[in-house]
Amino acid sequence: MSARDLVHQAVKTALQKDGWTITHDPLTIDLNDGQLQIDLGAERLIAAQKQDQQIAIEIKSFAAPSAISEFHTALGQFLNYRVALKLKDPSRILYLAIPQEVYAGFFTRQLPQLSIQEYQLKLIIFNPISEVIVQWQN
Repeated sequence: MSARDLVHQAVKTALQKDGWTITHDPLTIDLNDGQLQIDLGAERLIAAQKQDQQIAIEIKSFAAPSAISEFHTALGQFLNYRVALKLKDPSRILYLAIPQEVYAGFFTRQLPQLSIQEYQLKLIIFNPISEVIVQWQN
């Protein structure tokens, strides 16, 4: 099992506060040549539609000295996970969870913004101290 991110529990708690049920911790995807592990799987009943909405969440704290290097790693993982989910669990929507201060300090720059648009990244922006989701970015 891969190491958990520093803010793993904060994201998990924030999702639960937002009405999500954690279904997988981690969410394992079996491929013919190995396994991938996405940090969390969650679902929530949508009352108006009477069906479950399922998501997968990759958590990144961006604690390393180089934000751009962390971004390259996070983007690569996100794209690989999205391909695997399309094959194995196509109804599940993938999100990248990042701390609020990382979004404000790095993700508002040109390259991250262009990448978000180009690759249609979905973000969960959260406050790791209060353990709440600040914004869903679809």
